[in-house]
Amino acid sequence: MAIGRKLAHEAFSRAQNSKYLADLLRSLPSGFEKARNGLRERSAKFQVVGSKKEYPLAFSTAKSQSMTLFEWFMLIALSMVWGGSLFFKEIAVRELPVFTVVVSRVALAAVILTIVLHLRGERMPTSGKVWLAFFGMGLLNNAIPFSLIVWGQQHIASGVASILNAATPLFTVICAHLMTRDEGMTAGKLVGVVVGFIGVAVMIGRGALDFNSNVLAQLMCLGGALSYAFAGIYGRRFRRMGISPMATATGQVIASSCLLLPLVAVVDQPWTLPMPSFTVIWSLIGVAALCTALAYVLYFRILATAGATNLLLVTFLIPVSAILLGTAFLGEILEPRHIAGMVLIGTGLVAIDSRVAKYLNIRINILPEQKEIVDEKS
Repeated sequence: MAIGRKLAHEAFSRAQNSKYLADLLRSLPSGFEKARNGLRERSAKFQVVGSKKEYPLAFSTAKSQSMTLFEWFMLIALSMVWGGSLFFKEIAVRELPVFTVVVSRVALAAVILTIVLHLRGERMPTSGKVWLAFFGMGLLNNAIPFSLIVWGQQHIASGVASILNAATPLFTVICAHLMTRDEGMTAGKLVGVVVGFIGVAVMIGRGALDFNSNVLAQLMCLGGALSYAFAGIYGRRFRRMGISPMATATGQVIASSCLLLPLVAVVDQPWTLPMPSFTVIWSLIGVAALCTALAYVLYFRILATAGATNLLLVTFLIPVSAILLGTAFLGEILEPRHIAGMVLIGTGLVAIDSRVAKYLNIRINILPEQKEIVDEKS
């Protein structure tokens, strides 16, 4: 790697025009990737010989957002535990209101994670700045989307709600491009997100096209998806603060519980409800331990290393996991539209993974204006 950096710096000093520099950067071996990134940063602007005009190079200085195999494994695991939450919630909503179930899983997860954190010998941060960030995350990732989506799902078909929620990765790609420096939009990301979105619609079937219902409810579900996108970007700060994924997950669910408990007290008045059965209680514990506590540890672990855009691809994988789990354990039938949707989602995920673009060497390296200069020089 040291040899690669030395060669790159020597080549940079020899560069006399944009054609040579562009060809050089493209021809560096993949083993010199780190050196090439350093060269890009040093050459943010390059003045063509004989011209007073500076041409900003079109190379992104952002780090690669390709996920490792372990990050893909965690993402699939996250989709499995969130997809499996439907089984627990189906049992719980037989005796409890939906919003009470949602808030109960968050509050129980806060208790479980606090105990686990204590057993691990970790301590929660005491800084007011960190706890303000926890409450911000709880607001964006739980309080706002849970409230909007629960209300919206009561007035529109479940298929429509699912397809609207699948807009989360699309919102994330756009927001990350506008609000971050290292998760810019690429052609692969945009195409992949659109293809994945279509894949979810194909899996849901005709129910995804029933948009003749309550427009306000649809906007509520879209607002929830947008809030999830903002949460993914907002949550990146915890790694910079030096907060572990376990402590971040614990702080978020504690803050979310503080925000949601007063709301559920007004809306559902749970103390007036009859005592739920042991089956429902165990289902609440299950959804809290696996689908909330464990899920958010995975969530913040992926967010810290892979970024918001990659993390929220889980929205595409949740329907796949739910259908596969239903087929495996509930005897549900795997229909052709399910298989077609899975193929489209898989294609979208491949397009988003930038390693494919690198392998095929299809990334655009020169701005149109620079390309004209190169053509004139050649």
